[in-house]
Formats: sequence, structure tokens, C-alpha cells
Amino acid sequence: MDFSLSEEQIMIRDAARDFARTELLPGVIERDNHQKFPTEQVKKMGELGFMGMMVDPKYGGGGMDTLSYVLVMEELSKIDASCSVIVSVNNSLVCYGIQAYGNEDQKQKYLTKLATGEKLGAFCLSEPEAGSDATSQTTTAIDKGDHYILNGTKNWITNGGTADYYLVIAQTDREKKHKGINAFIVEKTWEGFEIGPKEDKLGIRGSDTHSLIFNDVKVPKENRIGIDGFGFKFAMKTLAGGRIGIAAQALGIAAGAYDLAREYSKVRKAFGTEICNHQAIAFKLADMHTSIEAARLLVMKAAWDKDNGNNYDMSGAMAKLYASQVAMDVSVEAVQVHGGNGYVKEYHVERFMRDAKITQIYEGTSEIQKIVISRGLLKD
Repeated sequence: MDFSLSEEQIMIRDAARDFARTELLPGVIERDNHQKFPTEQVKKMGELGFMGMMVDPKYGGGGMDTLSYVLVMEELSKIDASCSVIVSVNNSLVCYGIQAYGNEDQKQKYLTKLATGEKLGAFCLSEPEAGSDATSQTTTAIDKGDHYILNGTKNWITNGGTADYYLVIAQTDREKKHKGINAFIVEKTWEGFEIGPKEDKLGIRGSDTHSLIFNDVKVPKENRIGIDGFGFKFAMKTLAGGRIGIAAQALGIAAGAYDLAREYSKVRKAFGTEICNHQAIAFKLADMHTSIEAARLLVMKAAWDKDNGNNYDMSGAMAKLYASQVAMDVSVEAVQVHGGNGYVKEYHVERFMRDAKITQIYEGTSEIQKIVISRGLLKD
């Protein structure tokens, strides 16, 4: 087995690492404190090609593999998970969904702008009573011949207030259950589309999360993705790839918290020596590093499966399940290594701990990942 990266992958990783340190780190605490969306940083990430990494170059994308994408996600997340989740949604959910399942007109009209970062996308599945359960949609899209009339509410939508284009999952025929669900591309400026208040979140506070309200929004028939009734399959396929991006984000959060804890342990002294020389701290660092390496291998395996045309439902779910737990565990230990300083914002690790929790929730909770994994184990 070859675990080495190609020269191109190393170059992409290093570019993301340099960008994170020089462009994301300055002001990251202020953005977190004031829930400030990183407008300038997102623009620069678009210029670097990070907003449409896996999109075919003929649509303005980078044409890169999934492994390169997760390398970038990890490096960005080591510094600012709020920025990395913006990248994740635009790449894994919106660009992927349109490129994989949209028609040529949709790709030319929407994907070309999303891939370059000129426009930003959002994925709208969750509802007040439906979470990630696509079968329980209450948002409706009534077929009116040449258009649909969209009504309902979506919540917990990342990029909710700043996106230009929205992929909206809605129920067209309730009697058909999951076969009566469709996916639509909705533009922000359409009449009847309202953006609710921004959520005041525990973590990833630099990203904007909103509820969205649709009141008789007229959606042209040509903005439906796929054939009638394809929406449920579209949501499931898209979320499967999204889990890989979130697993990489969780990995980056863990790695960033570990790096800070390791460096702090080498300069903080107690009982006459640096605390890294105390076995209690050294063993913490050993456990943290080992779990991060295990998570990294799971994430890379899921990316490899996707790149090689293998089914990645199970490997993506395992990567997301494990990496999100590692992010939580490592960030808590990083705070502990810092002692009282870990509870202070200027040392960053308390932010990593807050950001880590969401990785266990979005793209499906840990329990949902276990359902996906167990079904994979038991299907034969």
C-alpha cells in the first residue's frame, strides 16, 4: 500500500496551509466573537480555486481529486472551522450535487459561477421537525405545469444568509413518500423567498446559519434536478459525499488543537521543567496524536473510495463518526493541557472545543452514521 502523496497533492496542501496561516489566522478570534462572516477570505479562497476543487475545469473548477479536497479541508480547519465549513458546503454538497445530477443548462447557468467562487451555494434539507431525515419533508413543491410553487421552512442552513443559490429538497407528492420528493435550484432574489434571523451558535460562529422561509416561491420546471421523484436519492447521494468533507473538517480541528497543545507543553513549566516532560502530559499527547493518525487514515480511505469509483457510503460514515469523536476528545484534552489558559480565548483551544461539537451533529448525528455503517455490514 502506498500512503505517499503526489507532488501536486503536496503543493495543494501546502498552499492551503500557507493561506490558513497568513489569511485566516489574523482576525479569527474577532470573527468568532462577533459572528462575522469571512467575506474577504471566502473571496480569496475562490481565487485560489478552493470553492470548486472537484468541479470539471470546463465549468470553471479545479478538476482535482477528493483526496486533494480533504487535504485542503484539514489545513483550513486547523485554523478556522467556520471558513472550512463554507468551503465544504459549496464543494461537497452544492457543486457536487449540480455536477453529478444537474443537466447541462443548470451546469452552465449555476455551476460555472459556484465553482469559481463568484457565487456561493447552500444546501437546504433540514427542517424544524425533520433534521437530516429526507423522508419527513414538510416543505412542499406543488406542480403547476411549467413551474412549481414552493412553500415551507428550512433551518440550520449553512451559508443561509450569504448564498446566492440554494438546493432545496421538497415534497411534491406525499402519497408517494420518498419517491415523491424533488430537489430544486432556487435563487435568492426570487419573490417569496425570505431569510430568517441568524442563529447565535456555540461554535463555527463565523459561518452564517439561518432559517429560510418559502412563501409561494415560483420555481421554473427547468430548475428541478433530475427526473420527477429523484430528490430523495439526490439528497442521500449528496450527503454521502458531504460526510467526507465534514470528516476532514473534524480531523483538522483535532490536528489544530493538538498542534497548539504540543507547542504549549514545550514552553509551559511546572515543577521545574516543561510540562511535556511530565508523563501525564506526554501520554496525553501520545494518545491525541495516535487517534488523529487513525482518523486521518479513515478520511483518506473514504476519499480514495470516492476517487476510485467504489461505494463510499460506509467508509464516509465511518470516517465522519470516528473523526468527529476524535475532534471532540482531542480538543477537550488540548484545553486540559493548557490548564487555566485553555479557558481563555486568546489561546484558541476553547474555540476548537466549541467548533468540534458541531461535527458530531451536521451531515447526520453519530447515531445516523452508525445506522449507515450497520446497514452496510448487514446488507448481505
